[in-house]
Amino acid sequence: MVEGSDRQLQPGTLYLVATPIGNLADITLRALEVLRAADVIAAEDTRHTRKLLSAHGVHNRLLSYREHNHEAATRQVLGMLEEGKTVACVSDAGTPGLNDPGQRLVQRVLQQGLEVVPVPGPSALLAALVASGLDCANFLFLGFPPRRPEALREQLEQVSQLPATLVFYESPRRLADTLAALAATLGPRPAVVARELTKLHEQFLRGSLEQLAERFAGQEPRGEVVVLVAGSKRQRPRLELSGELKQLADAALRGQRLGTSQLAGLLSRLTGNKRRELYDWLSRLRREHEQ
Repeated sequence: MVEGSDRQLQPGTLYLVATPIGNLADITLRALEVLRAADVIAAEDTRHTRKLLSAHGVHNRLLSYREHNHEAATRQVLGMLEEGKTVACVSDAGTPGLNDPGQRLVQRVLQQGLEVVPVPGPSALLAALVASGLDCANFLFLGFPPRRPEALREQLEQVSQLPATLVFYESPRRLADTLAALAATLGPRPAVVARELTKLHEQFLRGSLEQLAERFAGQEPRGEVVVLVAGSKRQRPRLELSGELKQLADAALRGQRLGTSQLAGLLSRLTGNKRRELYDWLSRLRREHEQ
């Protein structure tokens, strides 16, 4: 055991174990300890996970935990945890619970009052972000973009004014269409396409969204992809106060009571409503307040 590691797993606890996103050597010592010690390993793809475990000499019971059997597998995991057993949850790659079925498992486990412990490690999101050259201090992870063009356009419009770096996961076959949609909605922003992270053919392609959309048009690159887009550089418009609004604010701060006629005139110039109508409305308000 290395110093500071778990000498004994806590009974009735779900461990979220990050696994390599490509290079099998990226697994942590603590992750291996937990995988060896857990009563069962809940894996998104048991065949894929078995290869990882075999490479590191880990031989443990595997339980299939994926989208299509989510409900039944969740009940099975909860039953084990309530019996005091330990369960290690892994995804196909990276950190479980991040844009995969593990997120719902975590929610259900916590709802039952049981413990969840993260075992941090590889993450495609963070690996791509820190090497992108874009802002790492302020970013928004959006997972996989919506498949329908209308839904994607709506999502992009909602985040188009944010100064945060936008980060997406995307499949190779949809990359060209997504880049085209990003370019059409967000304009010529700096962007990065990161693919095959930590693998032999790892690649970072940088340029404007338009350049990258053109680069991948009609192509389907190998491997999973992370797309990163620079945040909006638009400055918020400065608040311009009219003379009438300043006069109203000054009167309110000073506790000054404006006459009905004066207030109606100011509001008329601010709102465009007729002065006479505003005067009558204010007069009714004042009578109600004085009753």
